[in-house]
Amino acid sequence: MEKTRRHFSGEEKVRILREHLLDQVPISKLCEKYQIQPTLFYAWQKIFFENGTAAFERQPSHSRVSLEQKKIAQLEQKLQRKDEVMAELMTEHILLKKVLGKSEAPMGRARRAR
Repeated sequence: MEKTRRHFSGEEKVRILREHLLDQVPISKLCEKYQIQPTLFYAWQKIFFENGTAAFERQPSHSRVSLEQKKIAQLEQKLQRKDEVMAELMTEHILLKKVLGKSEAPMGRARRAR
């Protein structure tokens, strides 16, 4: 006869761990009651304690997110202004090169091929 696997939800696992930690119910009694292996209980306990810090981490507040979005918008505007200035400078540079290239006075001696 095949044994079907039971799946405990996260809430059920925490409830079982809480019975041991807060109510001082021995692990052997919990394992009998819920028909689980002690190694499984200890694995749950390990995961619970390793991830316990997540419960105390601060979630970013809405004001912090909106401040970051404002900062991003300001930086994007600044970058766009710089791009426009660079485009103007490049246009002037190209025009200047064209004018200097057509001047009648040579800028220097031409190189000869050897």
